[in-house]
Amino acid sequence: MILLTTPTGDIGHRVLARLLAADTPVRVIARDPSRLAPDPRIDVVEGSMSDAATIARALPGVTGVFWLPPGDPSLPSAEAAYSGVSQAFCTALPRSEVTHVVGISALGRGWPKPAGQVTATLAVDDMIAQTGVHYRALACASLMDNIARQSDPIRTLGRFFQPTPGNLKLPHVAKGDVARIAADLLLDLNWAGAEERPLLGPEDLSFDEMAAIMSEVLGREIEAVELTMAQFGQMMRDLGASDGMAQAYVEMFTAKNEGMDHLVAPSSRRDTPTTFRMWCEAELRPLIEG
Repeated sequence: MILLTTPTGDIGHRVLARLLAADTPVRVIARDPSRLAPDPRIDVVEGSMSDAATIARALPGVTGVFWLPPGDPSLPSAEAAYSGVSQAFCTALPRSEVTHVVGISALGRGWPKPAGQVTATLAVDDMIAQTGVHYRALACASLMDNIARQSDPIRTLGRFFQPTPGNLKLPHVAKGDVARIAADLLLDLNWAGAEERPLLGPEDLSFDEMAAIMSEVLGREIEAVELTMAQFGQMMRDLGASDGMAQAYVEMFTAKNEGMDHLVAPSSRRDTPTTFRMWCEAELRPLIEG
């Protein structure tokens, strides 16, 4: 039995689909089961993944777990949103039948400065690894799909906004590639130890280059607009983030701008082949054009 968290999330629902396609017994933790499409193959445990009682109901018979704290921006801090949400799970692991866990993490191991959500995510990796289970932390670059959250200004203004210089090249990975790798690991548990697996996507791109690709795919001019960190922090507060979480976002993007995502240079990037152009054609264009 595989236990899946965030089954309706951007990555979680893709992992779920792959597990179901492989006829693997699946259990999910869902705060709101009504958001799940009814499927008799899914064993649904209603509740919060941060709740010890919910975890106790979800773990019996489970050998593999997909763990992804949703990073609730309304919580007071990144630590609360990641380590806090994961504490009950990590406490229960040593007494459970779970042997393997796959988690969604981030690039940044070894970065010497605070990095907001990245620092908090890496702390969760350490918490899980210290329980003694076999663990794979999928250390992701920035997720290119997050551009879709700005579909309204892209559609109406021809703009998207980032707190990053337009000419700074950074790695970007597609959520579909991340989900495929997570599902493959869960479908074949013949691996051992606790390791990070960097997922960087096929190429580094600047936001100006991404805007040019979007312009070509959408057939209209799209511009990347740089925000100051103060503007970005206020934007996150306006969107509902707590002061602590807004500051964590600022720390994370500051670290990315200063080179955090270039600490790792894998020998190959073939395992994450989806280019930004491919993603724009498959997902962004249908979203913008309706």
